[in-house]
Amino acid sequence: MTNAMVDATQQRAARVAGLMYLVTMMLGIFSVNFVESDIIVPENSAATVSNIMANELLYRMAVAGEIMMYALVVLLAWALYELFKTINQSLALLALLWRLAEAIIGGGLTVISGLVPLLLLHGETVLEAEHLQFLVRVFLDVRGAGLDVVLLLIGLGGTIFLYLFWVSRYIPRILAAWGIVTYLSMILLSLISILTPDLSDSTRMAFYAPGGLFEIIFGLWLLIKGVEARQ
Repeated sequence: MTNAMVDATQQRAARVAGLMYLVTMMLGIFSVNFVESDIIVPENSAATVSNIMANELLYRMAVAGEIMMYALVVLLAWALYELFKTINQSLALLALLWRLAEAIIGGGLTVISGLVPLLLLHGETVLEAEHLQFLVRVFLDVRGAGLDVVLLLIGLGGTIFLYLFWVSRYIPRILAAWGIVTYLSMILLSLISILTPDLSDSTRMAFYAPGGLFEIIFGLWLLIKGVEARQ
């Protein structure tokens, strides 16, 4: 792996990736911070069901935003692969596959698990209210477990892509190093969350916040400055 001149195709790919970093991050923040945090009440299924019914349009908008987010993750992964396939095609392909797996599990498992409660609440059922609330909680818990797997895949793919930024010197190495640490912390958070299901929200935020800040700054860097070969 050696430094290489950046051609126009790679520069466009870098800027597309930058835009996708920003858009996917904004969609994620909208879904988790501005919708889920107000609607889903941990350990209180009745309140959660009531909130979903009272804010159904907002809840549906959050799900739609997640669908769009995972679709754009595919575009992000493709753009980064295009950027790095001449640097190390094998590693770029591995990172691409991990990010594609993220999009498949995220869009297939977590999004559908988020939609099922709406089907349960609107469909004809002979279930009592307590049983219906329990089922809603089960599907939302499945969604949460799926997000832990998604986080692991984000970390794996992101670490490889940022390693390629490091070795290619397409961006300042301090920025690449920050990204590597960020994505490694996502892997760690995923494993901790799986092993410790009652992990506090404050602990999760301690991991999420630096990663979110990095992706916003990194996205702006790629969108505005692009990439360049450095010695």
